[in-house]
This record gives sequence, C-alpha cells and structure tokens, in this order.
Amino acid sequence: QAELAQAIRGEAMRTSALVHNLLDMARLQSGQVTLKKEWQPLEEVVGAALQARASVLAQHRVRVDLPADLPLLEFDAVLMERVFCNLIENAAKYTPPGSLIEIGARREAERVLVSVSDNGPGLPPGKEADLFEKFSRGQDESAIPGVGLGLAIVRAIVDAHKGKVWAENRSDGPGARFVFTLPLGQPPALPTELL
Repeated sequence: QAELAQAIRGEAMRTSALVHNLLDMARLQSGQVTLKKEWQPLEEVVGAALQARASVLAQHRVRVDLPADLPLLEFDAVLMERVFCNLIENAAKYTPPGSLIEIGARREAERVLVSVSDNGPGLPPGKEADLFEKFSRGQDESAIPGVGLGLAIVRAIVDAHKGKVWAENRSDGPGARFVFTLPLGQPPALPTELL
C-alpha cells in the first residue's frame, strides 16, 4: 500500500506540475505577466533554485562558478528562479546519477552569459533549436517523464527579460550546455554610507 500511495503521489505531483506549466506558458504568451524586476545578485536566485530542486539533485554533483565581481542584474527573481529550476531539472533528468551539473556566469560586453552544463550524453545533433519549442523533447518517445514545456517556458521568460537563450553540445567534452543572456543595464548607485 505504501508503494501504491507513493506512486499515486508521484503522478499527482507530475500532473500538478504539468498544469502549472501550461498555465505559465499561456500567461507568458498572452503578455499577461508583469515582470517585477529588481536589481539583485544572481547568486541568490541560483541558491534558491538549487534548494528548490535539492531532491532532483540528490544523485548528482553540482558546481557553481559565479565570479565575485559579477554586477547586479535587473530581473524578476521568481521567474528567474523558474528558469534555473527548469534548466537544473532538465540536466538532472537527462544525465545518469553521479553526473556533474555546472552553473556558471561571465560578463561579456553589454550582457552577462549564464550557463547550465552537464556531462551527460549531450543533445541530438541538429535539434538544439527545436528543444525550445512547446511540446518538443530531446528524445522522441522517451521513457523520461515530461511533455516538453520546461524549455519553452525558459525561452519565454528569458525573452521577456530581453535576453537570448540557446542550447549546444559542449566543445570541452561530452554533455550539453544551455546558455542564456541578460542585459547589463545601469544599476543604481549605492548610497555613499554603504560604500
């Protein structure tokens, strides 16, 4: 009975996640989402996403490499946490236990590049752009649960922040890398008493 209850709970959680994804996608596409953007450090939202997905990451190794001098960025923390959660969950879902998931960022001209990488099997060649379409999945008829909305939501949120997102196979070894950009903008000056 305990196993049956656990299976029912798992299916209920998956159904709930699917409904939330569908509603989020509909809201994002209709333009009904008002961004609550604030200037904040990226590391806080990364930490929140890692904590929210701790159970998914239980069998994976995680490395975070965020430079100490990374500037404040203007974004909606709730939506940006969703971006990280979806990318982290995706990496964990498509890589074997023990795989390494790396989260990094670097400043580049007028933007910051943020990446979530893994050392799993990588992406099917030629399908990198298709992964961000609604109901598209990396592996056709895969036994891995999901309907292919997670990356479409990532793209919609990044687009709303005037950024870009793409997927690629790593050039430095096996695995996939999902990269998105956020504009630097002009953060407000800190009050002199805080300097």
